[in-house]
Amino acid sequence: MRPPPTDLEPIALFHARPGKMALRDAQDLMAWPFFSLAKSRRIRPIDFRMGEIAIRVEATIEHGMATIWDADILIWAASQIVDARDKGLRTSRMMAATPHEILTFIGRGTSAREYLLLKAALDRLQATTVATSIRQPTERRMHRFSWINEWKERADHRSRPLGIELVLPDWFYAGIMVDAFVLTIDRAYFELTGGIERWLYRLVRKHGGRQAHGWSFDLRHLHVKSGSLSTYKRFAFEVRGIVRRQSLPGYRLALGVTQAGEPLLTFKACHPDPFNRFGKARAAEDKL
Repeated sequence: MRPPPTDLEPIALFHARPGKMALRDAQDLMAWPFFSLAKSRRIRPIDFRMGEIAIRVEATIEHGMATIWDADILIWAASQIVDARDKGLRTSRMMAATPHEILTFIGRGTSAREYLLLKAALDRLQATTVATSIRQPTERRMHRFSWINEWKERADHRSRPLGIELVLPDWFYAGIMVDAFVLTIDRAYFELTGGIERWLYRLVRKHGGRQAHGWSFDLRHLHVKSGSLSTYKRFAFEVRGIVRRQSLPGYRLALGVTQAGEPLLTFKACHPDPFNRFGKARAAEDKL
């Protein structure tokens, strides 16, 4: 009989696939504070508790905390894995790709500077540590991981570059391999420049979805849930600016007040199904 697998057995390598595919985001990452929302280096941990949910995110002095822009790499990984799985292909949490493939997918340039920024993002994702009770049997049991277990630059026998390899954590991989934990997002997300703006889009997409009557949050609750180091006054100012610009793709935002007189953010989809454009375009291509 074949002995049971051990942790020493190699993980099969999954090569990223070219071509268009829908953007997928992990719902847990959309709903809770896992990333720094600032472009400046953050060292102060995120220590968040709400009900049975506990999250602790810690950074190193050398690299700082992974940012919401660094999380674009995780969106790329989730999109690749879910698309391959839906096509009946074998997937793995060990992935191989070229920097060009990752950068073009997430809407970045492909200059030498962008490549260096990509490496810095991978370093932050690997150095940032997370402990969370999400998807654990009880609040007392915590799953601890880094966003990337390890990564390396690949080369052939002549030392010519072949791209990079990275290993995703079990917690992230298990989440995106379950349909209920992944949502499609608009490609215009990559064009959002503000950290709070990006975080708010993901939260709105997670809770607003395609509901005809939308959803709402009071601003103080949103401030706590963001994990931002900004003061509440600054955070509210940023949110009001986003509402004024109406910059979140697929959603209409408005400000009101709660029964207690606190500021309230409401949001709903601009039309019944803001995420079917890719599916319709893909179906039309398949008919050609």
